[in-house]
Amino acid sequence: MKTDFNLLTVEIASRVATVTIDNPPINIITLALYAELTQLVEELQRDPDLSVVVFKSANPDFFLAHFDVEAILQFPTEGDAERSSELNPFHLMCERLRTMNKVTIAQIEGRVGGGGSELVASMDMRFGVIGQTIVNQMEVPLGILPGGSGTQRLPRLVGRGRAMEVVLGGEDLDAETAERWGYLNRIYAAADIDQAVSDLAQRIGRFPQPAVRLAKASVNAAELPLAQGLSEEAYLFARTLRTAEAQSAMAKFMAMGGQTREGEMRVADLVDEVMRSGE
Repeated sequence: MKTDFNLLTVEIASRVATVTIDNPPINIITLALYAELTQLVEELQRDPDLSVVVFKSANPDFFLAHFDVEAILQFPTEGDAERSSELNPFHLMCERLRTMNKVTIAQIEGRVGGGGSELVASMDMRFGVIGQTIVNQMEVPLGILPGGSGTQRLPRLVGRGRAMEVVLGGEDLDAETAERWGYLNRIYAAADIDQAVSDLAQRIGRFPQPAVRLAKASVNAAELPLAQGLSEEAYLFARTLRTAEAQSAMAKFMAMGGQTREGEMRVADLVDEVMRSGE
């Protein structure tokens, strides 16, 4: 896949891609950065080998500030607004992050706002820094609304009432509150987040790839009515059973102490050792 960008650095190791955003001074989503992100996300979606993608920033104070307001001021306003039956390009990029068969993780060490917040809300997991990560949807005070999927993502993440507060209040949401509300999975000390996120990404990257991909698809099916979601889960479970990786991993699990008291008392480490045994 393409890795030579001007505003993004892409490193790939052991089924994990780490993408570092670097658009000084504050990581505004300029049209140039937007174009690179769009191209990268398309490349990631097509890549047959990756299991996990981690997005981070070269700037510890800003993950992504927001979409370029100067660019928004140039958007067309002639005539009446019209509904479209197609997703716009920004929505499509966000949906690719949500639905691609790779796990997408945001490592948010500083501020994330506007379109940047909408982008990370489309990812599978978000991690922040204690006393440092800040979330802000600043569109309504500027006379617009979060048009990059924020009004649809936030209620699913934090609930309708809290989404209303974030969208309509336009105030900073601190890391501790964002974690408590479910926007962030966890928060870490600044010195610890890089290792914590890397360890999780590498751990997932070691697991059977079909299981990782189909498990994500099954969790995404939770947005369907329950009966449909359960049906999809049963189907995807049956698909995993038929993979060579599943048969091999389960056999190793039993041979290495699975379903014994000693093994089950340390099952998280045991399953990792099962995967490491095949490296």
